[in-house]
Amino acid sequence: MFNWIKNEIKQVTYPIKGEESAPVPISKDLKTNILYFKKELGTSFDILYKETVVGGHKAVLIMDDGMCNNLLVTQQVVKPIMDCRKLPKEPEEQVAFIRDRVCADIDQKEVHTLDEAVKEVISGLVIFMMEGVAFCECFGVQGFPKRSIDNAQTEVQELGAQEAFIETFKDNVALIRRRIRSPKIRFDILEIGNSSKTRVCVSYFADRVKQETVEAVKDKLKQAQLDVVLGTGYLKPFLESNTTSLFSTVGTTERPDIACAEMAEGRIVILVDGTPFALIVPYLFVENFQSFDDYDHRSYYASFIRLLKILCFFMSAFLPGLYVAVCTFHQEILPTAMLYDIAVQESITPFPVMIEAIFIHFIYEVVREAGIRMPKAVGHAVSIVGALVIGDAAVSAGLIAAPMLIIVAMTAISSFVVSKIYYPVSVLRFVFMLIGGLTGFYGIVIGFGVLLMNLSAMESFGTPFLSPLAPLQMGAISRDSLFRMSWKRLGKREFEIGKLKK
Repeated sequence: MFNWIKNEIKQVTYPIKGEESAPVPISKDLKTNILYFKKELGTSFDILYKETVVGGHKAVLIMDDGMCNNLLVTQQVVKPIMDCRKLPKEPEEQVAFIRDRVCADIDQKEVHTLDEAVKEVISGLVIFMMEGVAFCECFGVQGFPKRSIDNAQTEVQELGAQEAFIETFKDNVALIRRRIRSPKIRFDILEIGNSSKTRVCVSYFADRVKQETVEAVKDKLKQAQLDVVLGTGYLKPFLESNTTSLFSTVGTTERPDIACAEMAEGRIVILVDGTPFALIVPYLFVENFQSFDDYDHRSYYASFIRLLKILCFFMSAFLPGLYVAVCTFHQEILPTAMLYDIAVQESITPFPVMIEAIFIHFIYEVVREAGIRMPKAVGHAVSIVGALVIGDAAVSAGLIAAPMLIIVAMTAISSFVVSKIYYPVSVLRFVFMLIGGLTGFYGIVIGFGVLLMNLSAMESFGTPFLSPLAPLQMGAISRDSLFRMSWKRLGKREFEIGKLKK
């Protein structure tokens, strides 16, 4: 029965991989090639065909108007070919002469199949074909619209660089190259997506990462059966080792300086064309409490901030559940005066503490989501209305108690301190509120133990997710995880991913 249900779910939800047809070679008949292009690309207005005669033979230039820089096309391709007079007699020799002498640009390639030629056209290259030649030349004159490099939006830093990745992955590669001018950096390109043919760049230090790990990452990406890839979130599930956990073993960043730092530690950074975020593997749990500012401040303050973030994580995940457990089962642990005040406040509310906590946190998540999705001009207004008007009115009407509103505020502020793991923490918060309201402290302790076992069982490409906490490595903990040493020690590069050099 369960196998039947599983197979039915697979048939409905698993992506369908398109049938791969045999590549079609370029014909020496120019009309046949042009008809193939028009059949594949249809009557799209942005596909331009310029048929002409070069050296006594018919030729054609094919380009995508929106993906090319028209000025470069004219100056580097069309005008030099039209002005060329001293050409060899044979058509193949003419194409070779144009490639080597006339349009001697670095970004060019020779293509022998029509399928690849179509792909190059929609990628922003100009295709040059000639009658009697069974191949074509592609010239790189891309000039599609793109966003300029701007400040980071989600990873705001106080002292670090302000540049962030953009949607064009070539510019993102340049941002990394500009920071680390090492010949050991490698950028390997893959194409993922049956329809989108999205370019994915796997970046790493060749002398600091195991080649087996690089090949494992590439294999997992190649096995992704996706029709289109429009963001890093499409690829994340294929790189995660444990899909039953709320936490992810794949990191995300929009900052090139963080990407460079991760690569310097032996990580692999994955850039996806069309998205300003990069993926990081392997990724450790302790990195959720670190920021680039930690390395610009003095070591004692960076260590203090990391411990503060860990405390905020526990507050945001467990504080509402602990409050519900205390008010429901363990009132004796509170001071008498505080217990009396809380009892008076809770006595005027119509709902039990657990229902009240779940309700008010649900309202908070609704207000937060509305503030994020609304335009920036009114997003702050929505947050203010939700925080002040709704909160004050709910307390005045007796729907919720004032102590519960304080718990919600403390939880919300704490969760923003550890914004990297906000989403799993927000779900854990509701889980522990239910556990605390039904079983008290005992259930919360058991739930925390289950969560700890789940995190301990996770790994990312052979590296334990809780490293260096489990397995315990005291040297790594005191060096650059929970605490941070000064750069006099960090500059020696003793730490490697997954182990500590002696």
